[in-house]
Amino acid sequence: MKNALGSVDTVLLLGGRSEIGLATAELLVRAGARTVVLATRPTPVTASRPAGADGPAAGAADREGGGDAHHNGPVGRLARLGAEVHEIDFDAAHPETHAKVIDTAVRLAGDLDVVIAAFGVLGDQAAYEDDPVSAAESMAVNLGGHVSAGLSVARRLREQGHGTLVVLSSVAGVRVRRANFVYGAAKAGLDGFAQGLGDALHGSGARVMVVRPGFVRGRMTKGLPAAPMATTPAEVAVAIVQGLRDGSPVVWVPRGLRLVFTAMRVLPRTLWRRLPR
Repeated sequence: MKNALGSVDTVLLLGGRSEIGLATAELLVRAGARTVVLATRPTPVTASRPAGADGPAAGAADREGGGDAHHNGPVGRLARLGAEVHEIDFDAAHPETHAKVIDTAVRLAGDLDVVIAAFGVLGDQAAYEDDPVSAAESMAVNLGGHVSAGLSVARRLREQGHGTLVVLSSVAGVRVRRANFVYGAAKAGLDGFAQGLGDALHGSGARVMVVRPGFVRGRMTKGLPAAPMATTPAEVAVAIVQGLRDGSPVVWVPRGLRLVFTAMRVLPRTLWRRLPR
């Protein structure tokens, strides 16, 4: 539940290693959030634990390579800012476990004020075309995982009567390009799903905020040439927090991309298919 000043008190990050998600969680903690649940894909060390199981400090250390890494990693950083931090297992590729993940987060944190769905894989378009099975697996994470997790979150937020689901979409889904059409197609589906889910929650007190970043410099895009109007995880996080404050249904990062993609929607297809990544 939000605190007496109306600020976010609890945060669930689905995709607990996401640079954008962690940067957003840190900003929310600095603004007053006191409980953060990081739902993270199990490492081989913790993979035998049931999905949705909460991880004690030792488990968290295992994930990050040891006690020092744990102390200096995101868990330690958020804790030093004053947050109570929990880690739980979350595997986007196993939708049958997602309802339990949300239940576990609620048990640890109580009502969920903000849920950030920030998981996904980028992959390589050429590799996907050589290996259709891997392409289907990436779609299962980038779209299917969000559908099952998003519906489970929505059910909880509707019961609470408040809360915001933040969905990390992408401009790649606004109009799908030849250069990354497997990833773009998943984001297009995700964007449409998130908008529909937001409409379904209208009037319940809960809502969905769709975030459409452009090229983000980070681990996922390391080694790739930056696209025009590239941004950073920290800049996306600032835009997300501002969007939460404003009650925005859609956030473009940077804002100028909205105008760019308004024009790109009508670009002739003969020109569109020649665009680089």
